[in-house]
Amino acid sequence: MRILILFLIALFFAIGGCAKAPPPPEPSLPTTATIKDIMESMVDPSADFLFESIVTVADEKGITEKAPETDEEWHEVRDRAITLVEAPNLIVMEGRMVARPGAKAEEPRVELEPGQIQKLINADRPRFIDRAKALQDAATVALSAIDHKDKKALFEALTEIDKACENCHLEYWYPNDKQSTK
Repeated sequence: MRILILFLIALFFAIGGCAKAPPPPEPSLPTTATIKDIMESMVDPSADFLFESIVTVADEKGITEKAPETDEEWHEVRDRAITLVEAPNLIVMEGRMVARPGAKAEEPRVELEPGQIQKLINADRPRFIDRAKALQDAATVALSAIDHKDKKALFEALTEIDKACENCHLEYWYPNDKQSTK
């Protein structure tokens, strides 16, 4: 009986020793750009480009519609949508700061100071990540519409992109702006 117990103990350790150790965590690269930097250099220009890619203008000349037509135009719109799909991954990276130290709100009567925004994000990071994911999801729908050259679906996706941006801004950047909620 004693030999059987020793054998089982030895077997237990032998099997346990064969188990693979979990892989080491991937090294994370340092974050340099701030959320504000990413918004100003990537998100805002790409979103503006997309919003201007599908427009209907009604003026004294009548109704004019603008939308991508050529493969080159669709490709450029697609490039901007990819930026909006990937930018949320950068925005939510661990350690990413809202703004550089000493930065001030551009419109202090409307928006919070960067330090206040950072506190809101840090207080409920999962919700912030959900907000970024909403942008990513809407941009993914836009990308699909672009790949199908579906102008109507792209317009609808752009409406969702706008909502995702505005919902995040209302929660973190200018939660006290009563004009924006009207």
